[in-house]
Amino acid sequence: MRASGKYPDHNTFPSVLKSCTSLMDLKLGESIHGCVIRLGLDFDLYTGNSLMNMYCKLQGREMTSGFKYLNVVSVSEIIPQRNESGFCGNLKWGVSKEVQSNGIPPKGNVELHLSSECKEVSNMESVKKVFDTMPHRDIVSWNTLIAGNAQNGNYEEALLMVREMGSANLKPDSFTLSSVLPIFAEYVDVSKGKEIHCYTLRHGFGTDVFMGSSLIDMYGNCSRVEDSLQIFWLLPHRDAISWNSVIAACVQNGLFDEGLKIFRQMLMENIKPKPVTFSSLMPACAHLTTLHLGKQLHGYIIRNGFYDNVFIASSLVDMYAKCGNIPIARSVFDRMDSPDMVSWTAMIMGYASHGHSQDALYLFHQMEMERVKPNYVAFVAVLTACSHAGLVDEGQKLFNSMIQEYGITPGLEHYAAVADLLGRAGRLEEAYDFISNMHIEPTGSVWSTLLSACRVRKKLELAEMVADKLFKLDPENMGAYVLMSNIYSAASRWKDAANMRVAMKGRGVRKKPACSWIEIKGKVHGFMAGDKSHPYYGRIIDAMQVLLEQMEGEGYVPKTDDVLHDVEEE
Repeated sequence: MRASGKYPDHNTFPSVLKSCTSLMDLKLGESIHGCVIRLGLDFDLYTGNSLMNMYCKLQGREMTSGFKYLNVVSVSEIIPQRNESGFCGNLKWGVSKEVQSNGIPPKGNVELHLSSECKEVSNMESVKKVFDTMPHRDIVSWNTLIAGNAQNGNYEEALLMVREMGSANLKPDSFTLSSVLPIFAEYVDVSKGKEIHCYTLRHGFGTDVFMGSSLIDMYGNCSRVEDSLQIFWLLPHRDAISWNSVIAACVQNGLFDEGLKIFRQMLMENIKPKPVTFSSLMPACAHLTTLHLGKQLHGYIIRNGFYDNVFIASSLVDMYAKCGNIPIARSVFDRMDSPDMVSWTAMIMGYASHGHSQDALYLFHQMEMERVKPNYVAFVAVLTACSHAGLVDEGQKLFNSMIQEYGITPGLEHYAAVADLLGRAGRLEEAYDFISNMHIEPTGSVWSTLLSACRVRKKLELAEMVADKLFKLDPENMGAYVLMSNIYSAASRWKDAANMRVAMKGRGVRKKPACSWIEIKGKVHGFMAGDKSHPYYGRIIDAMQVLLEQMEGEGYVPKTDDVLHDVEEE
């Protein structure tokens, strides 16, 4: 075209820039940008949008894709793109059919699906430069910049752009609002989120499925799962994203049964689950320890070709480990081509939680040999393994290497694990000094770990010192009152034990009923302490009595040393 003496116009450059983006050729795109400027076409709206989109796509660095779905933002160009090259910016482009295949309904002819994992913000500089040079900006231009800033963590900049957009006499649409809602979820600012919610209702976005999914996410992240459920059931049309959002909201807020129930309804309505669906469901199976349902989901994953997804595989490892089936967890782990940090950590923690401390340590060192850098959670797992096995020297060595070799600042979980390690080994004074010299303020849970060790070792004076610090930090810590009552009773200091119970009642502190689950013939039964509502309660009590009689016949004598406090409150 240039050789024939013809010059490209404003209709040509958007297509050429799309090609540069598809080819991942930033240098060529920059050359085209220079040509646009020389020909005076940088004022063109569509060319400007194409330039912003190209810089957003090609200037991002390495990122992890596919972790979870977030929001959908309208754009003006069609740039088919897949995440197979391993080089992703912070924006994923798709056209109608490709977008629908990922569970995102079309709006107009094109959508922009923003990834949640991009951590690089330098690419927004070029986008902002292009935006600032555009004499005319439409809603697409503003949405692209707002969404890019929001997804890159530039929250204040994104909110500022929304205000400037209003000053430019442009009203935010559903995509604009969907871009800023995650900001309020990140800040856990439900009041601001409600303001956006009210705005959507006043301006007719209440039935918009994109807005609905974003609101479900926002309320779920703010621990307002009841609002998430209400929005979900009021949506006239529900797509895969909205189903996934409400399932995730339920599971992350502890409503595991409700999340599984909604998943069953999702299947009944012929909505095909996506990989992210199973990543949300597996923690529910893990917390309920319902191995039967976990295996059913595993089978569904295999049949639908999701088995190679690293996030699903990691969730399976975690689920099987927490359900106590370590061999299958290890089998799933070994079949992974490239286990990520979550996979390694889940397997190490599984070993640690079930008494396989040496296996946990071996796997941790294997991870180091494969040049996988341990993270914060990995050290929590391996220190827990050392604590359960009583490996004091190894645990202290790992704690020091975490700081000196890997530059990880210890958190409360690490301190609690080391304190527990020293307490189990009987080194209580050392544990006390260790906690007292923490670089951060110890919480009640850290001191409670040492208080439990004092009860086991019958260290009354140290227990009183620990309890004094604990009650100052957490005066309503029910466990501390019970522990101190037991410690005083074991020392025959009945008056002090009684005073502890009186103080507990005076503060209105009550023990939360314990809850456990058991799976029988594919059905999960839940039990709470003192609860008699189970339909087979009478038969269960009769069976327990028979078992107790058989145990006593075999010489079993109940150990009542620790049953010293008044259990009326429980």
